Amino acid sequence: MATVRLDNVRKVYDNGYVGVAGASFEVAHGELLVLVGPSGCGKSTLLRMIAGLETITSGTLAIGEHVVNDVSPRDRDIAMVFQNYALYPHMSVAENLAFGLKLRGTPRAESERRVAEAAAMLDLDRMLNLKPAQLSGGQRQRVALGRALVRKPAVFLLDEPLSNLDAKLRLSTRVEIAKLHRNLDTTMIYVTHDQIEAMTLGHRIVVMQDGAIQQIDTPMRLYEKPVNLFVAGFIGSPAMNFFRGRVIAQDGLKLDLGSAHLPLVATTDQSRFPARIGDELIIGLRPEDLVLASESASLGTATISARLELVEPVGNEMFLNLRFAETALVARVPPQAVPAPGTELTVSFRPKRMHLFDPVSERRIDTTDEGFQSSRHPGESRTAFAGANANGEAGPKVEPQDTASHPASRDRTH
Repeated sequence: MATVRLDNVRKVYDNGYVGVAGASFEVAHGELLVLVGPSGCGKSTLLRMIAGLETITSGTLAIGEHVVNDVSPRDRDIAMVFQNYALYPHMSVAENLAFGLKLRGTPRAESERRVAEAAAMLDLDRMLNLKPAQLSGGQRQRVALGRALVRKPAVFLLDEPLSNLDAKLRLSTRVEIAKLHRNLDTTMIYVTHDQIEAMTLGHRIVVMQDGAIQQIDTPMRLYEKPVNLFVAGFIGSPAMNFFRGRVIAQDGLKLDLGSAHLPLVATTDQSRFPARIGDELIIGLRPEDLVLASESASLGTATISARLELVEPVGNEMFLNLRFAETALVARVPPQAVPAPGTELTVSFRPKRMHLFDPVSERRIDTTDEGFQSSRHPGESRTAFAGANANGEAGPKVEPQDTASHPASRDRTH
């Protein structure tokens, strides 16, 4: 069984910079796990440590039943696909596919059989005699995938393999990678800075920032229950809208933004907030939770008046860039006729769709009918979280929910 297990794996460079601050998780056999985060977050460094291309400062890395901290890359039974393809320009596609097998002394007949299998799987069988310069970017990336595939490794490692492709090729190659994983049923660890790639490919996603793991969960759990402000803003496109202010009681419960008030609860649901009156709070609303409304709001909704600044039609939907007092908002709505920019619009939302965050810790706050409960208290949230303090040390970690920790919990099929 090709599992990958990391136990407090750290990378500290000679100058004291913490590249990875205590990563701990397990990748199950057959799982496609995605490492995602902005540039410099440590995701590629972590992948290179798994591959053996970076030394591990401390912690334990195991592939299968064997600890591989001191095992050379070629003996780890892994295959890596890089961003820049790394093909030999003077070799044909067939020769590139077979090169790694040749170095390992694989018999010629076996090598030819594996190359033919990989070429058929990746639709390269008509290109075996071509050189890389004669191929498109997508075809070159398929050759790079095929070169890893013929190895039949225990684990595939993919380091931003789609970054050099245009939008159309990224989409088609992403689909091919998903199909390849489904057909092989092998363990894959995939690195990307693109959260759309992460959401569409991953069975689970590891979100990283500044070398620390922020959350590990299934794509939809990350979207619906982000554990902190960073994850909430990073996952989702367009990004979540945020409001920061103080909770007040004035004709109902509202968030005082200074120059405007945001309604916090519908008239039928005022029991959620009383424990927080007077406290500062950050409220998050997804763009799809803001909708254009008539003057008479439906039951269970709240309304605000926002100025329309820009309309972005993208075909099947529209993005409305709005201004509510000093806060910039984006609403995702179906295609429709809208007034000219500068017009004041009535926008409605369901308060139960709001995400609440502590403005100091930036951690998610969960609510009950009795008031607020912060997920930073033990036992109130089992969503995986690991922060980093000022010294780069790993912060507190709460174990992920059992339903999200194994590929049996996958919320879709590739």
